[in-house]
Amino acid sequence: MRIVFITKKGWLILLAICVFVVGNIILLYRFVNKHSASFIYEDPRLIEISDKYLDNVADGKLKGIGKVVKQLLKRPSKTASISQEESVDKFTSRAEENREKDLTSNLDGQGDTGDSISNKKSIVEEKQSVNDVVTTNLKTTNDVVAVILVMACNRPTVKRSLDLLLRHRPSAEQFPIVVSQDCGHEETAQVILSYGTQIRHIRQPDLSDVQGVPSNMRSMMGYYKISRHYKWALTQVFDVMEYDTAIVVEDDLDVALDFFEYFTATKPLLAKDPSLWCISAWNDNGKEGMVERNDALYRTDFFPGLGWMITKALWNEFKPKWPLGFWDDWMREPAQRKDRACIRPEIPRTRTFGRIGVSHGQFYDQHLQFIKLNDKFHPFTKTDLSYLIKDNYDRDFITRVHTVPLVTVDQLIGNNAFANEVQIHYSSKQDFEIIAKRLGAMTDFKGGIPRMSYLGVVSIVFQGKTVHLVS
Repeated sequence: MRIVFITKKGWLILLAICVFVVGNIILLYRFVNKHSASFIYEDPRLIEISDKYLDNVADGKLKGIGKVVKQLLKRPSKTASISQEESVDKFTSRAEENREKDLTSNLDGQGDTGDSISNKKSIVEEKQSVNDVVTTNLKTTNDVVAVILVMACNRPTVKRSLDLLLRHRPSAEQFPIVVSQDCGHEETAQVILSYGTQIRHIRQPDLSDVQGVPSNMRSMMGYYKISRHYKWALTQVFDVMEYDTAIVVEDDLDVALDFFEYFTATKPLLAKDPSLWCISAWNDNGKEGMVERNDALYRTDFFPGLGWMITKALWNEFKPKWPLGFWDDWMREPAQRKDRACIRPEIPRTRTFGRIGVSHGQFYDQHLQFIKLNDKFHPFTKTDLSYLIKDNYDRDFITRVHTVPLVTVDQLIGNNAFANEVQIHYSSKQDFEIIAKRLGAMTDFKGGIPRMSYLGVVSIVFQGKTVHLVS
């Protein structure tokens, strides 16, 4: 066996090599960290855009949040590190933790005096009260009743929609199905009637052209007939049949296996939070590759439609002024929305298969055919959804968005954004359209806001990263 001895000079050389390697590792780490977060604070244009946005959110419950976020941004490395670890997986739990911190903050520094014990008891009771309203457990599931209103016309393929609704429906008592048919198409009528007592079939009696349509819009008569049908059908289920809640679907929609679970769990939110006006199963940006989490729910200022819940109270508000045509775009106008929001999922619970219709396949070939339908059941009724209440959600959402790295669309597409969650700023409608198109998101605005936005922020998934497009 040969023994090798290292001289003093050899040890010095070896030590120098180790120092060189370790030094380069440290420099590489600092480079990655710098370009994943810190660099955004060195670009004057990005700083100006960010500051402008933060100044604009200081209203109502968000008053002061801009100042807080700016303070956080002064510590980019630490903030970015924390937000990357917590931003997605812990978003839901953080909302509840923040709620608990708010309730207990006034007890800091107190001992277990009689007053503090009493206060803690009231805090627990208040927290329990909130959860009782927004969490539907097994004991209350059977109390949920919402009529399923299927809007049909001349598609015999309505059978596909009805089969899925009946397959996934937990009970007929909780979710009776009413199919309202326009058009007078007899083949479609026979398909609907073949289900017998499993569903109720009603027919729109007026099949004539809609009166009062402007002469330059008569080529769009189909849209006016649809609006008239919606008004008639909603009148039937709310005013004649006297249901208090309806879930509206169309005759060309597939529903996910947890479609009813989703609406059962989210219905109490409408009663609890007056800032909400609908629950939707749809996400306009829910294409394959652009969604990941089937448990993630968001608030949106945009009315999504395509499988949505409406209450009788909202119908009473809309009925006297229901539009002659284009009812869905009408609902997206500020006069109807009144700064109210909807709940929507990250992965859609509905998917359209109707390429041919009044819209002549608009968006279908380029977009709608790629929408992902959730295929894994999520137990929403066993989930605390209090994080979706406006006071909880706004505080956490704005802080979350503004404590992740700010990057450009070129850096994101070039895979130079070294974080799992980032923000990209847009300065105008045209700027948004360019960015959204490059990322594969819907580019159009309705009622002055982009699809799926909340407080000017559109959240999508791009190449496995959560991306917030911020105005």
